[in-house]
Amino acid sequence: MAAISDLSFMYRWFKNCNLVRNLSDKYVFITGCDSGFGNLLARQLVDRGMRVLAACFTEEGAQKLQQDTSYRLQTTLLDVTKTESIKAAAQWVRDQVGEQGLWALVNNAGVGLPSGPNEWLTKEDFVKVINVNLVGLIEVTLHMLPMVKKARGRVVNMSSCGGRVAVIGGGYCVSKFGVEAFSDSIRRELRYFGVKVSIIEPGNYRTAILGKEGLEKRMRKLWERLPPETRESYGEEYFRIYTDNLKSTMQLAEPRISEVTNSMEHAIVSRSPRIRYNPGLDAKLLYLPLAKFPTPVTDFFLSRYLPRPADSV
Repeated sequence: MAAISDLSFMYRWFKNCNLVRNLSDKYVFITGCDSGFGNLLARQLVDRGMRVLAACFTEEGAQKLQQDTSYRLQTTLLDVTKTESIKAAAQWVRDQVGEQGLWALVNNAGVGLPSGPNEWLTKEDFVKVINVNLVGLIEVTLHMLPMVKKARGRVVNMSSCGGRVAVIGGGYCVSKFGVEAFSDSIRRELRYFGVKVSIIEPGNYRTAILGKEGLEKRMRKLWERLPPETRESYGEEYFRIYTDNLKSTMQLAEPRISEVTNSMEHAIVSRSPRIRYNPGLDAKLLYLPLAKFPTPVTDFFLSRYLPRPADSV
């Protein structure tokens, strides 16, 4: 058993240290670089000497990132919900990489709100999240794939543990389940072209994805716009406990987001990238086991997190 354990360790060590050659000549395009994972990853890859093409949503975010890094990083503006913006970004990337192609596409841009009990949300609430996290990711990928194929490179898609088990209502988990399916399908198709696809499934990390407005204020807005009969069916106590549980979850979020960006970096620079990365102890010890349990068992554990509505049977 000790020999097997040693061999397993050596194999993992070799895969982690077996890096792609000539990284300083390779281009990486990252979406969602204003803050959070995308911003930190862009800085890490610049420090490694790679050529980074960073897409930001705001002019302010693009300027700050450009000022804080080196000539090896170039920025552009991108709204992943707008086809014309995606086309313009794709042409910009094409002009940058030329015949060399694009080594890595990192689909990082994402939003988490609005989220909450599904009945409290509208179709527009779902669409707002799904358009960024899933539809935008798909359209960016389709426009960049010819350049990635030319380089025989990588696609790295940001999913979530919420893409393995639906832990909250709204468009977030719906979109991440879609990211999982899209990533699985293109991975099987693109392997014939020498392209590898990795999925990042982090646990609960502290980023700007939940916005700057206070959680209780956001939940209160959802609550107060509900029809009176819907509010009565849940009850004020449900609202209070549900909101308190969400606040507790946010307070427990891991601040060391480098655990996630290190996984993303490995997917880009390793000759043997993993199909799935699960940074975070909560991902490994809670969410992934919940995703693999029989459905009634998972339902039992997750239902402990939800309060009982006033009109429950």
